[in-house]
Amino acid sequence: MRKKDIKILLVDDEPDILEIVGYNLSSEGYQISTAANGVEAISIAKKVKPHLIIMDVMMPEMDGMEACENIRKDSSLANTIITFLTARGEDYSQVAGFDAGADDYITKPIKPKVLVSKVKALLRRLKEEDENAQIVTVGNIVINREEYKIEKEGVEIILPRKEFELLSLLASRPGKVFKREEILDKVWGNEVIVGGRTIDVHIRKLREKIGENHFKTVKGVGYKYVE
Repeated sequence: MRKKDIKILLVDDEPDILEIVGYNLSSEGYQISTAANGVEAISIAKKVKPHLIIMDVMMPEMDGMEACENIRKDSSLANTIITFLTARGEDYSQVAGFDAGADDYITKPIKPKVLVSKVKALLRRLKEEDENAQIVTVGNIVINREEYKIEKEGVEIILPRKEFELLSLLASRPGKVFKREEILDKVWGNEVIVGGRTIDVHIRKLREKIGENHFKTVKGVGYKYVE
């Protein structure tokens, strides 16, 4: 998942915190929404469907703990990552945060660069989920990993197993250059000894079946999928 597609909801009753944290995360390319209390957080979360919520504990109207519990009851937000960002560093407060359904607990003060690093670490879970998803949609291509089926604009395309696995790997991270060694390891593994020429042949066949413009060769390095 690309940064520009990732939505983060910041929840804090201190405008300065929202401004500073929001600036640093938006500079990274993330979509940022804000809320000043737990009630607003729940309302905005239901509308925006954020991938990550960064929330304070002590807030007016509804604190972070209660808001977190309510968000966790909404099935449409089941996969949303929630972390508290608070000045309360007591052990019992951290335990309460995890019991409320939080995925992480970060204490203030924290340097912006360190916070950005922690956010990136939390968001790696989204990449893992994307890579493990059984049905992946990339542009006009739908990949059903469970049934080994490919559809392009509603038309099913039959692919041999290795071509399917190669397409599935490249399309799992559009724009990423997969090195030849990585492709051989993930697609062929230790099954047989194959060389780079084998990848070239499979890419050529995929270009014929899926489309020439979907696969870009990075000379001397590997291949990437282009949406």
